[in-house]
Amino acid sequence: MTPDWIALQKLAHDEFTARVELITEWDRATPDRDWTVRDLVRHVVLEQQWVPPLLSGLSPLQARRTLAPLGADLAAEWRIYSAAATEAWQRTPVDVPVILAADTVTALDYLREQVSEVTIHAWDLAKATEANETLNETLIAAVWTVFEPKRDTLEASGLFASPLPIDEDAPLQSRLLALTGRDVRA
Repeated sequence: MTPDWIALQKLAHDEFTARVELITEWDRATPDRDWTVRDLVRHVVLEQQWVPPLLSGLSPLQARRTLAPLGADLAAEWRIYSAAATEAWQRTPVDVPVILAADTVTALDYLREQVSEVTIHAWDLAKATEANETLNETLIAAVWTVFEPKRDTLEASGLFASPLPIDEDAPLQSRLLALTGRDVRA
C-alpha cells in the first residue's frame, strides 16, 4: 500500500509541534553538532517557509525574495509556517514539478524529503529537551522507505553524520536514527 504522504506530513508536523510546545531552554545542545534547540527549530521553520513559494512554481532565487525574516518567538513562527506549508501541500498535485537548488523534482519527492526531515528533527528536538522520543510508528516506517534505499549516499550528501552500527533486530525507529547518524543510546 502506498503511504498517504499528505497525511504523513501533517503527522510529522504534529510530532514536531508537540515537542516545540515543551521547550523551556532554547539554548540547550541538540544531537545535531553545533546546534542549539533554537538553531534546530529555526532551521525547521525556515525549511517550511520555503514550501509555499516553491510549490507555487517559483525558483529558489525567486522564492528567497518572498521570505520574511523570522521573529524572535520561534514557537509562534513554527505554528505560522507549519500551517502555511500544510495548506500548500494539500492544494498541490503530487506530480507538479518543483525547482530545488540542485534539481527539479516532483512535489511528491519534495514532500517525502520534507516529511523525513521534520520527522528526524522531531526526534532531535525530543532528545534535546528530554521529551518523549517515541515517534509514530507509521511515520517511522514511511521515512524508513525514503532513507534506507539511500543508505550508501546519506553521509556523502553532507546532511547526515555517518551511519552508526546497530543490531538488525533493533526497533525500526532506532535503526532509522542510526542510519542518519543519531545515537539513541547517548
